[in-house]
Amino acid sequence: MMMNNMDSDNGLEALFEQARAHPPRPSEALMARIMADATAAQAQPLGFVDRLRALLHKLGGGPAVSGLITASCLGFWLGVAPPDGLPDLAGQLLVQQSDTAYEATDLAGFGWDQDEG
Repeated sequence: MMMNNMDSDNGLEALFEQARAHPPRPSEALMARIMADATAAQAQPLGFVDRLRALLHKLGGGPAVSGLITASCLGFWLGVAPPDGLPDLAGQLLVQQSDTAYEATDLAGFGWDQDEG
């Protein structure tokens, strides 16, 4: 004999209603273990060395940082003591700041204005 679909749906709905009335609750021991695992998995505050390592990693690691340091040192050196073929723009700027009678036309970049005419 076949059961009526309405009767089976009503019986199933009654079971769902009973399950909703009494939802399962995890034990206190399980909740304590979950909280202990969550606390252990949280990120601890980083110290100076850890922050430095993270910064180096974000910049690309050791090879990238060494190239960055080399380029910075070379740029600083060329700015402070340029070779004879390059104008001393840093020296001209320092003289201009200390001497008010210094003309701004002396700051022409790389002497190209002299080649024009």
